[in-house]
Parts: sequence; structure tokens; C-alpha cells
Amino acid sequence: MAYIRSRQHPSSTVPFKHTLIAIAVLAAPLSVQAQTQAEPQKSSQEQSKKENALPEIKVQGTQDIPFKADVSSSSKLVKPLLETPQMVSVIKKELLQEQGAYNLMDALRNTPGITMQLGENGNTAAGDTFQMRGFATQSSVFVDGVRDLGAITRDTFNVEQVEVVKGPAGADVGRGAASGYINLASKAAMLDDVTSGTASINNGNNKRVTADINRKLGDTTALRLNVFKQDGGVAGRDQVESNGYGIAPSIAVGLGQKSRAYFYSQHIRQNNVPDGGIPTVGLKGFYNANTLLLNAPKVDSENFYGSVNDFEKVEADMATAKFEFDLNDTTVLRNITRYGQSSMKRVVTGINGITATGAQDTWTVARSRQGLDQSNEIIANQTSINSSFDTAGLKHSLSAGVELLMEKQNTNTMAVPTGTVIPGANLYKPDANVSLPMPIKNGATAEGQTKTVALYLFDAIDLNDEWQLNTGLRYERYNTESRTVSLSTAAANPTLPVGTLIPAKVTKSDDLLSWKLGSVYKVAKNGRLYGVYATSLTPPGSANFSLSSAANNINGPQAEPQKTTNLELGTKWDLLDKSLSLTAAFYRTDSTNEIVQVDSVTNAFAQFGKRRVEGFEIGVVGQINPDWQVTAGAATMKTKVLQGSTGNNAAGAATRWSPDLTATLWSSYKVTPNFTIGGGLRYTSEQKRVIDPSANLAVQNMPNIASNWVADAVASYQVNRNLSLQFNVANLTDKAYVNTLNNSGARYTVGAPRTFNLSANVLF
Repeated sequence: MAYIRSRQHPSSTVPFKHTLIAIAVLAAPLSVQAQTQAEPQKSSQEQSKKENALPEIKVQGTQDIPFKADVSSSSKLVKPLLETPQMVSVIKKELLQEQGAYNLMDALRNTPGITMQLGENGNTAAGDTFQMRGFATQSSVFVDGVRDLGAITRDTFNVEQVEVVKGPAGADVGRGAASGYINLASKAAMLDDVTSGTASINNGNNKRVTADINRKLGDTTALRLNVFKQDGGVAGRDQVESNGYGIAPSIAVGLGQKSRAYFYSQHIRQNNVPDGGIPTVGLKGFYNANTLLLNAPKVDSENFYGSVNDFEKVEADMATAKFEFDLNDTTVLRNITRYGQSSMKRVVTGINGITATGAQDTWTVARSRQGLDQSNEIIANQTSINSSFDTAGLKHSLSAGVELLMEKQNTNTMAVPTGTVIPGANLYKPDANVSLPMPIKNGATAEGQTKTVALYLFDAIDLNDEWQLNTGLRYERYNTESRTVSLSTAAANPTLPVGTLIPAKVTKSDDLLSWKLGSVYKVAKNGRLYGVYATSLTPPGSANFSLSSAANNINGPQAEPQKTTNLELGTKWDLLDKSLSLTAAFYRTDSTNEIVQVDSVTNAFAQFGKRRVEGFEIGVVGQINPDWQVTAGAATMKTKVLQGSTGNNAAGAATRWSPDLTATLWSSYKVTPNFTIGGGLRYTSEQKRVIDPSANLAVQNMPNIASNWVADAVASYQVNRNLSLQFNVANLTDKAYVNTLNNSGARYTVGAPRTFNLSANVLF
């Protein structure tokens, strides 16, 4: 099962007293230190050895508690999760298997405050595209602490646990982590002989097989192989397909010794038919000045408006070498080196305006052909040291390191030839067998590269038996180089023939300093109160290594980094003899230096925008008794522009796709030693598309995504010690709802209908 540590968000402005509380929580340890340094040391020799021992950085939870994890896999989080002053949700592989969750987006449904996106107007987002606490987070995904590139759909076949770290995390991972980051901890070879596998099929005729084989090759060496293959359709969607396979071999040498080496790689291939969405006509909130359209019925949610020659081909490869050296009983030196590359080539059909003339069964919707040809490359080297030691009566848990990183992205622009007619689709009976023109490379390109050198230091200081001070600091020097080739236009380049290739180069270098300061108070042996203040910086070109020469663009080299600060006050408890974890926290995140328009006539822009996101989050995970597992979370989120200009950036405007309340629940109960039942609920309140506070919502098309509840269920039976059968039902009530909506409100992707999935799980 998997453990989730979720936190949630409040939706009211924080009173001044909360600020005073935060200052008190952060400052109190300093005064306590002065009082306690003169106190006699009461710990025994055995207790001192235990407290000074270096915490093991392993991906594991309490042995008999399937959903609950006690530590993160990150060496930068130097204390157990109970003593870490930050929201950290850990979603373990056991929970993913019980839910039948096979990709990252499914996994993230187990923590509140995250929403998925479709794309901007005519464009369709690729891969894992999502927001966390009101900020885009898809570029802050890491694998074993190393940034992961590429607009791909990440599979969980080789994932031990998914770690969701919330709040600005610049000190942890560097640039761009405005609302936190996601870390996928890979499965590693271990000293055991075990084989597991799953074969499943659902009512979308999608078939999937996975295998996890681990072999002990000697007293200190082990080999592990994880593979998967998936083929077939998507429930409730005509023509759309999800096909792929992956292989992830790993070998570990020196296990149980003072020097250890891990060599592992992962290789994924996907060959999908992408989903460009369906028209929003007929939905609640649809608006059009044409009364015929305004009163028109919905389209069939299974309709496919693309072509049989739509495709999405993905290749993703990474190879990693990791070394660990125990310098003594309390100090470990680590190095990890990775090379990764990915590519995506796809053609997807988007839909736009509707022509409603003549009989309704002849109405058409315009189609657009969107092509993407993109590749990513990354080379990373990280060296770190973790140590526990005493100085002047203070106990330190320290992590320090240096990171070297090169990231590159190349994009070839694809478009249908000028003058090519793209036939529309029948609105209510689209035909996928029609021949549509294929986008081709037109010579325009974008190549971006960022090189980074970073130094960091984290120290958790036990001032006495009750107080702990947590510090973190990261300095990084980066250089971004963006090379583009664009096509001239008559308006922009009147002296050049239309279509002339125009090369350009823009560079940006800067120094970034991010930090965090927190304090933890031990209320009881099993309970903590904490406060933390953290910063993060997002420099120009952070998201896609692309710089702009436009003065009104946040990615222009003249722009200062956007700065994000986070204040978090919370409490964490381990209950029921450490079987159940309870977390609750208030947070406030402020983003400054946002680009806003100051003059619509001259199109002048300035960098003074300020945005706030604040809320409250609560989470529980673990077991109530050995037969009853549970994970749940709820989060409030209030977003508001504090300083802005007009429209979507006006003071008082909200942030798109940021619901006031999200909640998640999953629980399972072992009715008999062989029979388990379970289920869960997911809730998302209204998500605003139209955020301009002066807009008249009555004449806005699809101003929001309506709130929705979704229920899921599972039943499993242990046939014998080697075989179990599992039956999952997603969307138990067959609720029709909008999953994602594009920024113009013209098209959406449907929430998956009732889906049945039957699995056979083996373990040897």
C-alpha cells in the first residue's frame, strides 16, 4: 500500500496574530538555547550514541504499515518526516497497486491541492501538466533527486514511492520550485530473492503486464529488473489509445558494506493516439451569442474529433550511477551521476469554432492540426555528504553538497503548409477516417540550454530535548542560452520576403540564493509543532530554457527572477503507537516580480505584480488497526492578485484552476485473512477559468469547471500464498464531469467514466 502525507490550504487572509506566532516559533529556539546550555546533560552513553547516529536515508516505512512512510528518500531531508518542518506527502507503491494507479497523474490524486491542465486555447498540453498550490509544477519533477525533463506521461512501474514536497523549495532543488516539487524514488536492487507481477485488463480493452524480479547474486550483490507493457484503448473515448513498454534494470554492489555502488537505467517507449478534447457545447456554463448554439445539446463524450493518423511517439532513456561511502558511523559520502534523454513526436487534432447553419446534424466544428517535435537532454552530477555530530552541546544533522547540471531542449516547429485547408468535423458525428493534412517542419526552431553549478547546506540542530532549529541555504550560478530561428512576416519584417528564416540568440546568466529557516517544538514524544519560512526564485527561461527579446515577456533577459516566499505553521503527530500519522498546517505563499501591463496604448509592461495563495491543509495516513488502512487529506486554497493592472492581472483576480477546496480519501479493510475491500472519494470544488474580477460571467463561455465528487472501489481476494485477484472500479457512480478545460473554454477532456479493471497479482 502507499502512504500519503498530505497537507491542505486555508482560504482566508491571515490575521496579524499569525505573523506574530510565526516569529515566535522561529525565534524561540534561540532563547531556549541560552537557557539550556547550562543545564546538565542527562542522556546516557547509549542514548547519546543513538541520537548521534546518522539517520539512514532509505525508502521505507514502518514494516507492517503499508500506507505510512516515516522518512523521505532525499538526503536533504535530514530528519524523519515527523520532525521535518514542511508539508511532505509520500505515496507508496503499495497504495498505487491497490488503487490500480499506473501513472504519475493517478498517483497525485492522493494528495490535495493539485489540478491537471489541458492547454492554451488551440494547443493541447503534452504529458504530465499540473498545478500545485496555484503554481505550474510540471517542470519541478525529479527522479531520485535529479531533475526529470520532457513532456511525457510518467509510468509508475519502476517507482518505490512518490514524494510530494509542498511550499517554495528553492533551497532543496533550485530554480523554479515556486510551490514545491515531486520526487519519484526508483526501485533499487536488494539482498532478497523475490518475483512479483501483475496482469490486468479493463473495459477500455487496455491490457497491461508488469514484472518485478529481484535476485541476490552473492552476500553483497543483487540484481533487479522491472518491466511493463501496456496496449489498448482508453475507457469512454473512441480511437484514443495508450500503448507503451518499459524496462528498468539495476544492479547493486557492496550491499551491507561500507562502500556501495548502484548502477541502474530506465527505458520507456510510448506509441499513443492523443486526445485533443471535445467541444463544450451543451455543458452547464456554455455560452454563445448564437441562440441555436446556446440551446444545442451536448456532444457524445466518446466522440473523437481527430484523425486515424494522429499519433504520439515517446522515447525516454536514463542511466544512473550512484556511489555511497560510510566514512564513519555517522558520516556518509554520496555521488550520483546521470545521463538522460527523451523525445516526443506527435500530431494531435484540436477543435475551435462551431458553424451552426442549416440542420443541426450538418453543423461542423473547425479543426486545427498541432505538431510537436521536441527532444530533451540532461547530464547531472551531484556529490553530497551527510553527517551527525555534536558541537558545544548541540546535536547537528547536516547535509551539504555540490550539483553540476546541463539541461537542453530542442523544438522543431511544425505546421500545415500555408493555404492548406483543414476540413471541419461534423459536430455530433465526427469521422476519424477522414484524411487530414499533416504538419511538417517549417524551418523554425528553438534550442535552449541551461548550465548550473550549485552549492547547498542543510542543518537540523537539536538545541535541547524540545527545540530543533532547521536551516537550509542554496547558492547557484546558472547560464541560459536560447537560440531560435523564426519565419519573417510582412508586418514584423517588411523588408524581407515572407517566410525568410531569421536566427536569433539571447543569453542570461545570474546568481540565485534561496534559503529556508524553520523550527520544531517537541510537544510530546509523538507530537511536534513547527514553523518555517522559505524562498524560491524563478529566473527567465526556467520552464523551457527559452528566452525572449520582448520587453513584455517574463522570459526576457532584462527581467528579474520572480520571487516566491512561503510561511507555514503546522503540527505533526504519530498516533496509535506510530501506526497513524496526522498532519495539519496553515500556509501563505507570496509571488512577487510578476510582469503586468501598465499601459494598454503603448503596450508598456512593468515587473511589480504580486500574487498570494494561502490555505489550510490536513492529512492522515496509516492504519487504524492491522486490518484497516487509511489515507486522507483536505486542502483549502484562496488565491488573489495583490498588486496588478487590468484583466487577469487586476488586483483581486484569482488564479486559474485553483479550487477553494480539494479532498481525497482512500481506505481498505481486511474482512477476512484472504478478502479485502476498500474505496475512496475525490472532491474538487469549482475551478475558475475566467478570473478577471470585472468580467460579466453571464456572457462568458465556460467561466469555470464545476465542482465534482468521484468515488472509487476495490475488492481483492488472496487465492493462495502466490496469487491474488483484484477488481477495481473507478468512478463507481459513473459521474459525468469535466476533467480539464482549455484556457478559452472551447474544449475539454472528459473525466473517465465508470471503468472496471481486473488484475491478477503473483508473488514468489
